[in-house]
Amino acid sequence: MTDAATLPPTTDSCCGPAPEAKGEANARRWSREGILALFELPFMDLLAKAHEVHRRNFDPNRIQLSTLLNIKTGGCAENCKYCSQSAEFSTGVKASKLMLKQEILDKAQVAKDAGAGRFCMGAAWRELKDRDLDALCDIVSDVKGMGLQTCMTLGMLTPTQAARLKEAGLDYYNHNLDTSPEYYEEVVTTRSFQDRLDTLATVRAAGMNVCSGGIIGMGESRSDRAGLLEALANLEPYPESVPINMLVPIAGTPFGNQKAQLDVLEWVRTIAVARICMPKARVRLSAGRSGLSDEAQALAFFAGANSIFYGDRLLTTENPEENKDLALMEKLGMKADRQ
Repeated sequence: MTDAATLPPTTDSCCGPAPEAKGEANARRWSREGILALFELPFMDLLAKAHEVHRRNFDPNRIQLSTLLNIKTGGCAENCKYCSQSAEFSTGVKASKLMLKQEILDKAQVAKDAGAGRFCMGAAWRELKDRDLDALCDIVSDVKGMGLQTCMTLGMLTPTQAARLKEAGLDYYNHNLDTSPEYYEEVVTTRSFQDRLDTLATVRAAGMNVCSGGIIGMGESRSDRAGLLEALANLEPYPESVPINMLVPIAGTPFGNQKAQLDVLEWVRTIAVARICMPKARVRLSAGRSGLSDEAQALAFFAGANSIFYGDRLLTTENPEENKDLALMEKLGMKADRQ
């Protein structure tokens, strides 16, 4: 496995994995201190390291395009302070029923025609109910039959539910850790950080790929951003997809009045550190891209991001339009990667 210990040194800073013996069964790839040391590198040195890791594992001129569709909106029992879909907050988002299968398939076809290779479906639930499982399995099977990779985020799962979704053809399951273990209760209190880890273990046990990342810019410290990446990078194995979201303040949520947006260079640093710590993962630019310049996104691609959510909306927030994304890719000489 590629890690910082095998990278050509550019400074005397200690930025390798945790000192525990790699041969031990429970050895950790990365310590918090090692990840913070990466964050603290001079910006150009960090980007050089990250780009070298990226180029070693991926074609740097290819980017995966994923489309996300909200198949069930609002009414969620969780109290995530960033989320417009929580039933606890007055955001104007109304609870809806599960979208009809044909409507979902029509949206999937539009996404495929626009160049997306993966179709992600999200439902605003605390956990999946068995009564919805048959319908969701039918949807997964039909979307998979269209030649698209499939991904769902439905909240917490039981082992039986995960096995059924895997059997139906679900390729990826998204379940974000959101933030560090220490900062977690500042973001949500209706579930624990361990609940998130347990769901990811259930997904792995069923044989599905994991999509898991977090949100930055929620008032957390750099140490918390390092803690998020520490938790992700030390999963066995680490996630195949790692979405990095920038907080989009939404009126009516507890984080809706947050004014100080995370510095863009700190966002790029987070992308770069994620790439170094999880060299073979797809690092995805997710929520918050609509507020970023082409130049900032180009820096993020250089730092190791190689996947974007592609389409006009991400759940309930705006996303850059397809033609704007394609224009940027053309300017950068990048092409879509359907793998």
